[in-house]
Amino acid sequence: MDANQQSRANPFGMDEHCRNCPALCETRTQVVHGYGDVAADFLFVGERPSTGADEVGVPFAGDERGERFQRILQRLGLCMMGSPLERPTLQNVYLTTLTRCRDPERRPTDEEVDTCEPYLNAEIRMINPQILIPVGERALAELAREYTTTPADRLDLERDHATTVRGRGFELVPMIDPLEQTDDQTQDWVEHFAALMASDYRQTKGSRER
Repeated sequence: MDANQQSRANPFGMDEHCRNCPALCETRTQVVHGYGDVAADFLFVGERPSTGADEVGVPFAGDERGERFQRILQRLGLCMMGSPLERPTLQNVYLTTLTRCRDPERRPTDEEVDTCEPYLNAEIRMINPQILIPVGERALAELAREYTTTPADRLDLERDHATTVRGRGFELVPMIDPLEQTDDQTQDWVEHFAALMASDYRQTKGSRER
């Protein structure tokens, strides 16, 4: 699977007509694969496409959640100011989700997350980022299970938001859903991540303890 950095949308050419989850095929507008810089150090993972993402085909885009999320990236210099909400201009960032299709009435089932896991695994393997950013409780639990030595039930999104969780091959920096963050939580996350970006974070990859 080769990357096509001519396009930031689905640069790995993943199946845009996937029908592996029949129930979701009936409710989605489109399949939403990853978006961004294939050489990124920072990979953000949400639970599923939002309403806006389902419409525009880009994770964390197209609605109020995407706007708040992109403002956070802009404060860190990772998203160009004034770039289109539907197609943000990102630097050193890749955006993706556990599942690629949206049901507007419910969250993904465990089976649907498992079915989409090869897509996520391929993106992580191909990009080989330095830092994984799980956005929301479900993403934190799934990434912790796979990439840390800390049992997922010992992690708490409210407590671990804006902290660094050391793991197997990657560090995790959990983020509360942008729509659910208080102003103070947003500020805490931006300050923590700015300090991380200013550090020698590339030397921490492979750490095996929290």
